[in-house]
Order: sequence, then C-alpha cells, then structure tokens
Amino acid sequence: MRVSLFLYLNSLFYGAVMEIFTKGIYGNIYYNINERQSFCIKCDYCRENISMKKVRNNFMKSTGVVRRVDDLGRIVIPKEIRRTLRIRDGESLEIFVDREMIALKKFSKMSDMNEVAQELVEIINATINKTVLITDRDKFIAGAGGLKKKYIDTNISRYLEGVMKERKNIFETSVHSVELHENEKDNLSYLIQPIIMNGDAIGLVLIISDKNDITQLDEKLINVMAQFLGKHIEE
Repeated sequence: MRVSLFLYLNSLFYGAVMEIFTKGIYGNIYYNINERQSFCIKCDYCRENISMKKVRNNFMKSTGVVRRVDDLGRIVIPKEIRRTLRIRDGESLEIFVDREMIALKKFSKMSDMNEVAQELVEIINATINKTVLITDRDKFIAGAGGLKKKYIDTNISRYLEGVMKERKNIFETSVHSVELHENEKDNLSYLIQPIIMNGDAIGLVLIISDKNDITQLDEKLINVMAQFLGKHIEE
C-alpha cells in the first residue's frame, strides 16, 4: 500500500514538474505525461491532430454558464467572457468540433502572415534603424529593432484598438507618453498605419523610436508596408 501510494505521488510530482518545465521554456507546448508525447498547440499540424479531449482536460475550464440554442441555431456568448477574451461585435470565430465538443477560437486573418511579416519588419529595420512592429487585431505578432522585446506577443492597447477601428494614420514626430501595449506607457515618437483588407482593418504597422527622429521616409515606408500586407492577404 505504501509503495503504491509513493509511486502514485511520485508520478503526480513528475507530471507537475514536466508541465512547469515545458510551459516555462516552450510556452506553447502541451505535454502528455502518460503517452510521453508533446504537441505545439499553435502550429496548424499539431492543432489539427491533437485530441480536443486532451486540450479540454489540460487547458479548458468550465465557466458554469449554460446557454440554450434558439430556433435559428444561435447561442449567446456571455458579455463577461467576450470582454475577457476581447471578442468584439462582428468578429469572426473559428469553430472546432471533436465528438461531443464544440470549441470556438478567435480567427485572425493575419495568422498565416507571421513569417512574411517578420521578414518584412527585419528588412525595414535594417533600412531605417528604428523599431518596426506589426499587429493583428489583438496583439503584436512581429517586430524588429531595439524595442521589440517589450511588445512581441503582448496585447495591443485600447488606444491602438481605437486607431484601428477609426482607420487613422498617426504621425507623431516628437517623443511623448503613449500606451501602445496593454496597461503600460512609454515615451516614444511613432507612426501608425492600419492594414486594410477588403475594407476591413485587420492589423497595424508601427514604426517607433525613443528619439525625435521620425522622418517622411519612414512615413512612405510604413505606407508601403501596410499596402503590401493588405494586398498579400487578399491574394
């Protein structure tokens, strides 16, 4: 009995350590301690092949909310969940089905552009020696330059959400305090231009600097970047 209990506790401890290790280092790795398998929950191949049941058991949690399906097959996502996950009115959701489960995931039209976006910002950064960033509708997805580490994979601010919604082009040549990512302000000069696809703003391109050195060349380059990304996604 004591031996069995010891082995059981040992397996739990080992599983917890492996979960911390894989999550801490790899960030998006799901590790199945029983099957000795790991899956990247971000890449398309693994996302399509990993069992939704395993994802549910390890990542999903019940909200305790129950909703009826109406006569047209519609359900309402509670306001609190929409606010927490930043699901806006009219936003697209991707539907996944696995046996008895239905899972919804926010759909980003920029999701297939990460590699292209990263190559583009690196080229522009090498040309102008300023930090260049690209966002989708929720977070920063690509960056190059000295300030990029503060922004990559962080949520965009309400200010940037407003810029995207109103489709503004922002040209600020003098350094001042601005909140570009959620709940944190920085002293920057910056350019911001929305990425437009089929009339919808699907992301932003930013050029930022901690000096007063934004130029008209930067404005022309950011315009070219935004147009290129918008047309590339349309194709």
